[in-house]
Amino acid sequence: MAADPFDVDLDRFHGPLDLLLHLIRNQDVDIFDIPISRITQQFLAAIRDLRRLELERAGEFLEMAATLVRIKAQMLFPRRGDDDEAEDPRADLVRRLLEYEHFREAARLLERAERERSRLFARGFVEARPAPRLADLPLQTTWDEVQGALGALVERLNAPETVHHVRGREIKIDDKIHEILTALQQARRVEFAQIVAPWGTRLHAVASLLACLELAKRSLVRVRQASPFASLWIYRAGQEREAS
Repeated sequence: MAADPFDVDLDRFHGPLDLLLHLIRNQDVDIFDIPISRITQQFLAAIRDLRRLELERAGEFLEMAATLVRIKAQMLFPRRGDDDEAEDPRADLVRRLLEYEHFREAARLLERAERERSRLFARGFVEARPAPRLADLPLQTTWDEVQGALGALVERLNAPETVHHVRGREIKIDDKIHEILTALQQARRVEFAQIVAPWGTRLHAVASLLACLELAKRSLVRVRQASPFASLWIYRAGQEREAS
């Protein structure tokens, strides 16, 4: 039996954009005219086994899969007559892929230059520069220039140190698990959209979905969906039969 050409090892890729770019370039596809249906199927097939990945990395791939499915759905919808000049649903994804490819190639060039330098010179080598002769150094300094330089130095020394605090958005899976269990204490079942609605971001949606999967793995909840794209319901373990 022939091997599946898209049975890839996710550890080879640095993220979902790397995998997606590999699928596109490996098939010589025009990046400005991506066959989104075929690429989406291949991407989903490639990430069908996420058990080996960490939760954060799995979340990145699941978010990209959701983006591809959304773009695919948008392209299936018929366009109205006044929407002919609307932006292609794939445009934002194409911009992200081109930007990622640009920086990836720059990183490869830097890595290649580093290997070439390490082949020629030892680590820590700094090329010696000849010191200029004293006769070549200009010696034209006035007292006004000296006083100005000292004044600027004093101002810099007395200036208060500027401290910048940058805080990223931290979303913990344990917090999402607590939210779901709290909601199920008040009702036998809760809709997934109700858990995500207060936040309204894709990052919170992915974290909530991972929390559901973790609770289902622990046999604390059951997740049911009547049909594709239907509402997703979360039940307390042993309660889904009573609700149905």
